[in-house]
Amino acid sequence: MAKLFIDEKEKKGHISPEIYGLFSEHLGRCIYEGLYVGEDSDIPNVNGMRCDVVDALKEMKIPLLRWPGGCFADEYHWKDGIGPKETRKKMINTHWGGVVEDNSFGTHEFFELCEQLGCKTYVNGNVGSGTVQEMSEWVEYITFDGVSPMADLRKKNGHEKPWKIDYFGVGNENWGCGGNMTPEYYANLYRRYQTYIRHYDNSAPIQKICGGADTEDINWTRRVLDTCFASPHKSENHGYMDLLSLHYYTVPGPWEHKGSATDFTEEEWYLTLKKALRMDDLLNKHFAVMDQYDPEKKIGMSVDEWGCWFDVEPGTNPGFLYQQNTVRDALVACTTLNIFNKKCDRVRLACLAQAVNVLQSVILTEGEKMVKTPTYHVLHMYRHHQDADLVSSFIEGNKEVGSGESMVAMLSESASVSSDGFINVTIGNLSVSEDAPVEIVLSEKDIKEASASILTGNMNSHNTFDEPENVTEKEFTGMTYEGRALKFTLPKNSVMLIRIR
Repeated sequence: MAKLFIDEKEKKGHISPEIYGLFSEHLGRCIYEGLYVGEDSDIPNVNGMRCDVVDALKEMKIPLLRWPGGCFADEYHWKDGIGPKETRKKMINTHWGGVVEDNSFGTHEFFELCEQLGCKTYVNGNVGSGTVQEMSEWVEYITFDGVSPMADLRKKNGHEKPWKIDYFGVGNENWGCGGNMTPEYYANLYRRYQTYIRHYDNSAPIQKICGGADTEDINWTRRVLDTCFASPHKSENHGYMDLLSLHYYTVPGPWEHKGSATDFTEEEWYLTLKKALRMDDLLNKHFAVMDQYDPEKKIGMSVDEWGCWFDVEPGTNPGFLYQQNTVRDALVACTTLNIFNKKCDRVRLACLAQAVNVLQSVILTEGEKMVKTPTYHVLHMYRHHQDADLVSSFIEGNKEVGSGESMVAMLSESASVSSDGFINVTIGNLSVSEDAPVEIVLSEKDIKEASASILTGNMNSHNTFDEPENVTEKEFTGMTYEGRALKFTLPKNSVMLIRIR
């Protein structure tokens, strides 16, 4: 039996709600048909936003939404997406499918969506093909409450009061699709561009996000910080940034054949989870560099693109990145979010890629139909960690499962204490063949009450529009507790939330 020890009094950090953010890009059917159907659609909507999707995301307690990209951000010119929709400029989405982008979803629509969701905003600016003036004027258009050319233009377009930008990304993947830049060149551009992201509302300054590395490109992190800081160990200016980003996707196969989202072997299951668990090592490596420049951890890490990337579903546009979502994806989400929780002293924002119909999405839509994916249910379970205090936890007797180079620890966990006094425990069983007897032992408190919910199924079980309830979060009643100990058996291929008081 594995023993999970929790010291509910030893607080290790605070879990930022923004760790549970989502990414929405003008890619495939994420925005159009997914989040936005237009005011004239027969699909129920409020100001063009799909009611069913908005309601589901609110139920999941979405804390933050990132927009408009992604690679699309560095070819997006915001003035194309304001004003009367019939006069908005049309463009070719050169990154994703070569389709026509009519810009009917722009700045006003994004902030309308975030207001309906009740979530924070993360706007990504254009460094790759945009100017400093363009970026500066966008911030002015969105946030300035006064008399100015851009504020007057916003009012002319129907929105008297300014909105709030919580986070602003200065470019995206500028080492690749955002301009193929060297780290030194980008870092100097970052220093310049971020200067003109004005805090028009000093009571709520914009958090600036510097474009960070792809996967394990430690050199990018080091060179960017070396350019943005005067020297290591001198953090007076905090490198002109509040957060530094990192992108990492879990891809089980080679890039040209990543593997099917639904048709895979046990070996591919473990290989996928092994690669997902790599997130822990990647963060450690980048943190080691960040610690040299920012030992006080004033700068947060923003893992604003993460998730599984498989081959697209047969018969769909390869540029739309539409893939199904199985119990395997749920375990990837479980292990990744547990890692983020345990590293919340530095990881302060993260965005699953993406929200709807793209990559490891939480929702799929088809016309008027909508389905919640297994990943959705994991984020719904994990919502209790948002704004909670991480507490010390470790597993004794956590054996390895899998084979060869794809061996992984059987159990993944994290624990927090939320303001309502509950201890929240999330735990996943990564084995495809073995159930796991588990005993939770608290450090001090006797357990007065406990409840749990579980998501489980076969390793490739998934929800379809015809069978949307194949994999859902369900109540779990197979627990016993006495004193400080709680016992249960965690089924194979499962994720569980336990709330203890």
